[in-house]
Amino acid sequence: DEEFDELCFEFGLELDEITSEKDIISKEKGEEKAKGASDVVLYKIDVPANRYDLLCLEGLVRGLQVFKERINIPRFEKIIPAEGEGQRLIITEQTAQIRPHAVAAVLRNITFTKDRYDSFIDLQEKLHQNICRKRALVAIGTHDLDTITGPFTFTAKAPSEIKFKPLNQSQEYTASQIMDLYRTDSHLRHYLHLIENKPRYPVIYDSNGVVLSMPPIINGDHTKISLNTRNVFIECTGTDITKAKIVLDIIVTMFSEYCEKPFTVEAVEVVYPNGKTHIYPELAYRTEKVKPEYINKKVGISETPSSLAKLLTRMCLKSHVTGNGNHLEVEIPPTRADIIHACDIVEDAAIAYGYNNIQMVIPKTYTIANQLPLNKLTELLRLDLAAAGFTEALTFAL
Repeated sequence: DEEFDELCFEFGLELDEITSEKDIISKEKGEEKAKGASDVVLYKIDVPANRYDLLCLEGLVRGLQVFKERINIPRFEKIIPAEGEGQRLIITEQTAQIRPHAVAAVLRNITFTKDRYDSFIDLQEKLHQNICRKRALVAIGTHDLDTITGPFTFTAKAPSEIKFKPLNQSQEYTASQIMDLYRTDSHLRHYLHLIENKPRYPVIYDSNGVVLSMPPIINGDHTKISLNTRNVFIECTGTDITKAKIVLDIIVTMFSEYCEKPFTVEAVEVVYPNGKTHIYPELAYRTEKVKPEYINKKVGISETPSSLAKLLTRMCLKSHVTGNGNHLEVEIPPTRADIIHACDIVEDAAIAYGYNNIQMVIPKTYTIANQLPLNKLTELLRLDLAAAGFTEALTFAL
C-alpha cells in the first residue's frame, strides 16, 4: 500500500484512502448495515479534474505503466471502412434548436468481461458528471451494433410522436410518458429538465425505425449492451461540439485495447443538415514545440533536453529533441485534451521530475511590501460608506 501511495504521489495523484465497501457502509450507517458487504480492498484516488484519461482503471493503469516505463505509449488508429460499408449518422435540421451536435464511433470485435463492462459503464457515468456537465453539454449512448441496421438518423420530434421501450423497462411508452415515469427516479430525474419544456425531443433511429436513444435521458432497451456484445456503436450528442469530440475520444481510447486489433477504432461518417460530412472520432495527434530552457526556467531545474524528453514521454507525451538540441518536439495524443498550452507541458515535466526533487531556493529579490494605492483608497472609502450606514456585501467571485 505504501508503495502504491508513493507511486500515485510521484504521478501527481493522491491516494485518498484505502478502504472497503464494508468499511464505508459501517462508517455511514453502522456495523449492522455493513454485514454481508464486500471486504475487497478499494483504493480511493483523487484525480485532477482535467485528466479524463485517468477516470477509469484502463487509463489509470496504462498511464502508470508508461510512467514506470514498463510499456510503450499505445498508438491509436482510426480504421476507415471501405466505401458503403461503414456506419453513417445523419443529423436533421430539426435538432438545431435542441442538441445540434452529434459524433459517433464503433468499437469492433470487442471482448467484455464483467469487470471491463462495469468499467465501461462507470466511465460514461463519470464523464456525464464532469466534462458533460450532468449531460447538459454532452450525453453518451452506447449500443449493441448487431441489434440495429444503419444508417442512423439523429432528429427531433414532438414528444407524442416518439414511442419506444426504455432501457430495462418491460413495455413501450411515448416520450411524454417516459418523462412522467422517471420523474421519481433518483438517478434520471436530474436530467429531465434539459429537454422537458422543449416542443421537440431529440431522438436517434436506425434505418428500420428502431429507437436507439432519446438523449440526454435514456437509451432504448432494444440496443442494450451486454457481456456478449461484440460490436459497440457509440454516439455522443450535445450542445458543445468540442466537448462531444473529447468525450468520444476518451471512451474509444480507453476501451479500444479490448478490441480484436487493440487500439483501433472504426470511424463513422456524420452527415450534417447542409450535406457536409465529417469522419469521427478525430483521434487527432498534434505536435507542440517547447524550448528545454523554458521548461527548466519555469520549473526551477537544470535538466538536459534529452532527459526532459524522457520525462515527458513517461507522462504519455512522446517527445524527442530536435534542432541542435534547442527544441523539444512533443506529441499530444488524443487522450490528453487537457494539454492546451506550453505551460501544461511544463507542468507534466515538473510532475515527472518530482515536485519533491525540485530544489528550494530563496528568491533573489529583496523588497519591502507596500499596499497598492488603489487598495488604500478602497479601504478609506469602505470606512466612510460603513459610517454612512451601508452594509458591505462582498461576493466571492472564485
